[in-house]
Amino acid sequence: MTTRIVPATPGPGQESAWDYPRPPRIEPSTERIRIVLGGELILDTTDSLRVLETSHPPVYYILKSAFAAGSLEPASGSSFCEFKGSAKYLTVRGGGKEADSAAWSYPEPASGFEALADRVAVYPGRMDYCEVDGERVTAQPGRFYGGWITSRVVGPFKGEPGTMDW
Repeated sequence: MTTRIVPATPGPGQESAWDYPRPPRIEPSTERIRIVLGGELILDTTDSLRVLETSHPPVYYILKSAFAAGSLEPASGSSFCEFKGSAKYLTVRGGGKEADSAAWSYPEPASGFEALADRVAVYPGRMDYCEVDGERVTAQPGRFYGGWITSRVVGPFKGEPGTMDW
C-alpha cells in the first residue's frame, strides 16, 4: 500500500521540500552557518552550498578550511549516494566532546557534484546545536539523513514515521 503524500503549503518566505528536484540541486548560500559542539563554536561562516533534494530539508556543505583547527578527523566507514558518489565519514571534536562519524564528505564526487569536493556536511542532531541565520536547526528525522530543518522550509520530510516507501 502506497502512502499518499500531502506536502505542506509554504507560507510567505518559505519553500517546500517537495519543490526541490531529484536528482538534487546544489546552490550557493550566504546564510550564516554556526555549529557548536562541547560548548565550543567550531564553525562560523557565510560560505556554504545547499544541496536540495525532493522530500529532504536542505543539507549544508561547508568548506573544510572554515572549521576550527583540529575539529575534523577522518573516521571509519563510508556510504554511497546514487547521485553524489562515495562519501567518507569524519569525527567532529569541540570543547572536549567527540562525535564519531558525525560528518561526511565526498572527496571525489560524481559528475555534476564536483563543487562538494572540499566541503563537509554535518549531522545537526549530533552537535550541541547548529544555526542558520541565527535560527537553531531541527535535525531531519531518521538515523541516516542529515538535513537541516528551519522555519523557512516545510515538509513532510523523508525520515518521519511512515516514509520508508517514499
